[in-house]
Amino acid sequence: MKLKIGIFDSGIGGFTVLKSLLKTRNDVEVFYLADTKRVPFGNKSFDEIRSIAIEICNWFGDKNLDALLIACNTTNACALDIVENKLKIPCFDLINSVSEIITKKNIGVLATPLTIKSSYYKKIIEFKIKNIKVFQQECPEFVSEIEKININLNKLNYLSNLYLNPLIKENVEEIILGCSHYPLIFNILKNKINPKVKIIDPSTALINKFNNSFLIPKTGCSEGISYSNTEFFVTAKNMEFSKKVKYWLEIHKEIRLVNLRSND
Repeated sequence: MKLKIGIFDSGIGGFTVLKSLLKTRNDVEVFYLADTKRVPFGNKSFDEIRSIAIEICNWFGDKNLDALLIACNTTNACALDIVENKLKIPCFDLINSVSEIITKKNIGVLATPLTIKSSYYKKIIEFKIKNIKVFQQECPEFVSEIEKININLNKLNYLSNLYLNPLIKENVEEIILGCSHYPLIFNILKNKINPKVKIIDPSTALINKFNNSFLIPKTGCSEGISYSNTEFFVTAKNMEFSKKVKYWLEIHKEIRLVNLRSND
């Protein structure tokens, strides 16, 4: 019997969470929802994200999920309470998960404008760890660039320097990638900082927390990533998303078009 797991994001960022999950276990059936009609979430308002979160919960409501993995940091920061209260199933989020694995005292956070504006990362980390400094840097253009079919490496390199430099000047010892899209350009970011500075992908912490709650049976250990039990759903541009799935995950999959607003 496979666990039914929901994963949602505005676009391809949730691939980082999906891959982290499937690297560790094969006893899951995954419903991956990307709200491609409204990507990116990080430039929207607090109220807009909370409204979108309600629609996403309504869509997942009849899927009989065992758990939901919140792969969008912006929704995590602005509407975690809505997701938990509406679905009433175990919900695993990036921000609380990663706050439990920090080991240094000077921390940098790269995230979307709305995630930074909410200060959710800063509040959670400073609440859990005493005498810690959290420096936040918003990255308004990253998601739009990462979502492009044809990646512009020159633009991404320019933006990486722009967004990393303020954190480097603060001598941060760890940098949290506070948007699930950012680990997709991990190597670009890593090459621009001192090797002693650790870059943290919160998806790993989220999946570790999930696996501690839903223990992996001996037959459920993964021996390589398989997407055979993963279904993809989008709210727009399914053909374009299919190309992104092929590029980032190296697979061909049917991408189903859904209307979140019809589930109000």
